[in-house]
Amino acid sequence: MSDHHHHDDHDHHHDNHYSDMQARVKALETLLTAKGLIDPAAIDAIVETYETKVGPRNGAQVVAKAWVDAEFRDWLTRDATAAIASLGFSGRQGEHMRAVFNAPDEHNLVVCTLCSCYPWSVLGLPPVWYKAPAYRSRAVMDPRGVLAEFGVTLPEDTRIRVWDSTAELRYLVVPERPAGTERLNEAALAALVTRDSMIGTGLALSPEALALQPEAAR
Repeated sequence: MSDHHHHDDHDHHHDNHYSDMQARVKALETLLTAKGLIDPAAIDAIVETYETKVGPRNGAQVVAKAWVDAEFRDWLTRDATAAIASLGFSGRQGEHMRAVFNAPDEHNLVVCTLCSCYPWSVLGLPPVWYKAPAYRSRAVMDPRGVLAEFGVTLPEDTRIRVWDSTAELRYLVVPERPAGTERLNEAALAALVTRDSMIGTGLALSPEALALQPEAAR
């Protein structure tokens, strides 16, 4: 399940800083560029788009607005697709959206058991573990155990609801607003919203936790 840990065990086999997969991708990119089949600048532009424009920052803005704007939250509840589109976030795999809201007694978790359906328009590219068979099966069978592996330990009386994304419907989890954020504006609140918290495998950060995060991880 913890795919992001696996490459660490193999790094010492290489003289460079690439993992096996990164080295293969780099070699393929170099070969295709040499043959004139791809333009590295175009690839960089696509990556930049999904990392900074069509990425978790978009979803974070949706969540932050839902935290501070009751009317928008109601709209998001009734018609998430339209509410999200009103902020300029729409397009590929974001055509049919539903927002589900965490509460003190209920936690939502999103998975795609058949493939890897994922709301690109608000969350960007799916993480590797989201597409892994282990997550796709265990999230349904043992959601509490999966959450614990991500560092999320919930009270025993908290209900966990698992939502299965499909090609027809994709989900956005609206995490609970952290305590002590009453004076923060939307931009500051959005910085507390992580990709994992919008999938359900994480929680929104507290202001204190955000301050401790490395700059690159924000």
